[in-house]
Amino acid sequence: VEKFKRLKNEGNDFVKMGEYEEAANKYSECMKLNTEECTVYTNRALCYLKLYKYEEAKQDCDHVLQIEDSNIKAFYRRALAYKGLQVRKNKWQVF
Repeated sequence: VEKFKRLKNEGNDFVKMGEYEEAANKYSECMKLNTEECTVYTNRALCYLKLYKYEEAKQDCDHVLQIEDSNIKAFYRRALAYKGLQVRKNKWQVF
């Protein structure tokens, strides 16, 4: 439990500094200790959005919504991920 909290706090600190790749790595370590803690998934989804990794962000949000079907952050961040995926898809379409 202590290691989980420490890793999560380190991840949060990286987010505050704008170090999203490092933060995502810390949240991933947290997930190895506890797969049911939704906040680390929504936090990692935020990092992925900042890194333009929309598919990964969507997957994290989908996971949260399987556990907590009314998690507002997961719905919001999944919507942003879908928006990012749509923009990327449209950008590469040839007319």
